[in-house]
Amino acid sequence: MSSFTMYTTPWCGYCHRLKSQLDREGISYDIVDIEQVPDAALIVEQANGGNQTVPTLVYSDGTAQTNPSLAQVKEKIASLG
Repeated sequence: MSSFTMYTTPWCGYCHRLKSQLDREGISYDIVDIEQVPDAALIVEQANGGNQTVPTLVYSDGTAQTNPSLAQVKEKIASLG
């Protein structure tokens, strides 16, 4: 079961780096490409003051983080647990 959804684009270097780190740690997540899913871009804009900044992670409690570090993601997941 995933703890969060990562909103991303195929060309985002920060997204690729975070995905690699999460995969190495065995952390599961859902991924949504905001260029392929127009409604997803709106979610990202709402979390980022109108900007389409990725990666944006949205957690099961409705909170969001923009371009977080692996440590920040792990801390947030632990707080949800």
